[in-house]
Amino acid sequence: MSDTVPAALVRPHVVVVGGGFGGIATVRKLARADVDITLIDRHTYNTFNPLLYQVATASLNPGDVTWFLRAIRAKQDNVRFLKGTVTSMDHDAQVINLDGGHSVKYDYLVIGVGVTANFFGIPGAPEFSMPLYRRSQALAVRDKMFANLEYAAVNGQDRDLRIVVVGGGATGVETAGAFAELRNNDMPVTYPELDVDRVHITLVEMMPHVLGPFHPKLRDYARKSLEKRDVDLRLGTAVKEVREDGVMVETDGTEEFIAAGIVVWASGITAHSVVGDWDVPQGRGGRIETDAHCQVRGRSNVFAIGDVAIDPDNPLPQLAQPALQGGKHVAKLIKADVRGKRDKVKPFTYFDKGTMATIGRASAVAEIKYLPRLKGFLAWIIWVGLHIATLLGNRNRLATLINLSAKYLSVGSHNAIVGETPPIAATQPQVMKSTTPRKPAKKAAKKSAK
Repeated sequence: MSDTVPAALVRPHVVVVGGGFGGIATVRKLARADVDITLIDRHTYNTFNPLLYQVATASLNPGDVTWFLRAIRAKQDNVRFLKGTVTSMDHDAQVINLDGGHSVKYDYLVIGVGVTANFFGIPGAPEFSMPLYRRSQALAVRDKMFANLEYAAVNGQDRDLRIVVVGGGATGVETAGAFAELRNNDMPVTYPELDVDRVHITLVEMMPHVLGPFHPKLRDYARKSLEKRDVDLRLGTAVKEVREDGVMVETDGTEEFIAAGIVVWASGITAHSVVGDWDVPQGRGGRIETDAHCQVRGRSNVFAIGDVAIDPDNPLPQLAQPALQGGKHVAKLIKADVRGKRDKVKPFTYFDKGTMATIGRASAVAEIKYLPRLKGFLAWIIWVGLHIATLLGNRNRLATLINLSAKYLSVGSHNAIVGETPPIAATQPQVMKSTTPRKPAKKAAKKSAK
């Protein structure tokens, strides 16, 4: 195998695998440290996952939520980027192996590769549902949606159109709400050929409520907000099978088939299967087990942060803040260790700043440290501001601000960010007849605007 690390490196070598929230936080915190850093990722860009659903629902460009990882050198010259996929690790030799036969030696290794969709062994889910964890997946959802709409507009709407979102967490609620607003507010103008009363958004959740981690009052608000947008809520409903033309669900022991052209999967996460080849201890959900300093148990100078990591004695939520704070802690520990002061660093303590989710325009819920529980317009404004501020790169922040402002503030604008769709003759949308009566879309649109 070829060693991709220049022989001239004499300072301690920190290898960071994964250019997500935690990986970037680690690298930036080491900017003034007496170390050399190699940042490795299978993509050349960072993806801001919390806004991927906005790409899927045609409100943001994919470039608005991605950031060129090599740009990190603009303000930091002790880091270099290496594109590659880690295939295995030899922790005795302190070497990680990449695809293409390359290898990289490390003195310190930080693993922050994130997670992927968990299909829980449900038949057909990996083959026929569409997750939202990568830019390409968001684009696939967007393009399939428009392909189905264009087919129906050209050939006549002899069948109902339906999108099913599986999972009532933040991603599922935000995605379902965005699809509903697109249908209620934009389609009557942009698709006059279609009967929007025959276009349905269904949210399936196994629990009896949406947004499980939130306070019951905020859950109730989110449910009512979705219902105002005419989202077909199927709570207390389990998915038994995903098919090419819809999903089989079960409610109170009764099975039902819900026909759909698109099934978006937002129902849980798990570690990438390749982590099993990295010679690290794994716990619940395949996450890498760590100690109180984010160090991988039984591995010297190997750390894991973010969604892929778990301290069994103190499990943290799989959100952006634990990854950011964990990355900063590991960087602090590495800097101290280089100076021979590792024992001076206290164990990692997570500061919970809160969590939030949006349902649509002027509607969100937020539980923020030191503030009362928030809902509605104020929570939405905070949600927008925080997400824009957290994006990497001023260009992305400005582009996202402009695009979201055009969507939410320009009432007369119905522009959508679209891509390529197949020729109409080649399009075979999976659309079937609705199984439930719907409220008039105009009423839903009025409620959505309130």
